[in-house]
Amino acid sequence: MIKKCDHPGCTKAGTCRAPKSRDLKEYWWFCKDHAAEYNKNWNYYAGMTPEEIEEDWERQTFGSPLKDKKQAEQDNKDYINFLNDFIAGRSTFDKTPPRKANLPTSVSGALRIFELPLSASWREISTRYRALAKKYHPDTATSDKNTAAENFAKISAAYDILKKHFGKK
Repeated sequence: MIKKCDHPGCTKAGTCRAPKSRDLKEYWWFCKDHAAEYNKNWNYYAGMTPEEIEEDWERQTFGSPLKDKKQAEQDNKDYINFLNDFIAGRSTFDKTPPRKANLPTSVSGALRIFELPLSASWREISTRYRALAKKYHPDTATSDKNTAAENFAKISAAYDILKKHFGKK
């Protein structure tokens, strides 16, 4: 149902809704021109003191009015201190080297033979093993067969240690 514009003397259709008061429960229905004029002149905070405006803003923003300003100020100070501690401590945190995992020396030695980091995954280990085995296997090595056999034995022993550590058969 289309209503007639609520502006006195206007006969156009009232298609635009405009609030009558701050509680937003009742509305005027204006035509587009009168709604624009009404909205341009309407002030939601008209008749309110600065304290009432701040309280209303706090309630709408945070869900409840400020009851204790001293507590709110203390909360703000605590939050600012937290942020400053985080920012100040961040540079120290970023410069701290990553903590090394407590791995058995045999496992870290095996990873060193494979030239992999301590954080290597099983997939990285198996991929690296295949590449090294192909390179140093006595049947496929192009360099000295004795050196290749020694290197292949080291790689195989390291692979066995890592298989045991990762629970592979």
